[in-house]
Amino acid sequence: MEINEDMMITLIIPWAIKIIIALAIFVIGKWIAKAIANFAKKLLRKANQDEMLVKFLGGMLYAVLFIAVVLAAIDQLGVNVTSLMVIISAAGLAIGLALKDSLSNFASGVMIIVFRPFKIGDFISASGVSGVVDEIGMFCTLMHTGDNQRIIVPNSVVFGSTIVNASALATRRIDLTIGISYDDNMGKAKDIILDVLSKDARVLTDPAPVVAVAELADSSVNLVVRPWVNTADYWVARWDIIEAIKNNLDDAGISIPYPQQDVHMHNVA
Repeated sequence: MEINEDMMITLIIPWAIKIIIALAIFVIGKWIAKAIANFAKKLLRKANQDEMLVKFLGGMLYAVLFIAVVLAAIDQLGVNVTSLMVIISAAGLAIGLALKDSLSNFASGVMIIVFRPFKIGDFISASGVSGVVDEIGMFCTLMHTGDNQRIIVPNSVVFGSTIVNASALATRRIDLTIGISYDDNMGKAKDIILDVLSKDARVLTDPAPVVAVAELADSSVNLVVRPWVNTADYWVARWDIIEAIKNNLDDAGISIPYPQQDVHMHNVA
């Protein structure tokens, strides 16, 4: 079929103009939606809102605005948006049933935002994984491990499990068990350990550190050592205290025994 001038004027050119305008609405609208979402994030940050809440609400706002832009572009093409919405609603029900796990993740993300069991930067353990929280997305929580591996956990799994937040409180207690020989002086060992703790500036005086006899074990007398430190100092202080206790006990001639057994041999006639 030949394309004559009348067809160009009455059919092709108007449709081409509609397509160009629809593309312009989509491209410009998408840019505006992103700009509005970023502006909303800046306002929330200025209001000192939690970064987790900022990212979540920013993502939600962008998603809503993006859908509005798509509908506006489709409307420009002459498609009946009202009828399209009815079709989308009907399809949405079927899709919702098929994607119930995704909807559960979204709902769990909202619950995490509302109840705030943790925030970005906290070290948590949930559903058998541990890491520092980087982001709470609409469907999953992003974390990284100490050796910098990415962990992506569905929000429903996080919220539906026991959450241990190691960063929630300002202070933490270091729990150590130090074994000494039955032949060593318990009082002297306790004094040495207390001296080590008193010389470490990271150990808090309130609550006061505790050193006590916990158990008369098979091969050693076990002392519990429980100093309190600021949460940010926990791991480095723990490592340094263990090393200092070992060195000071060695210098004082107090041994840290290892499990051993005495075997008695009898000659049978």
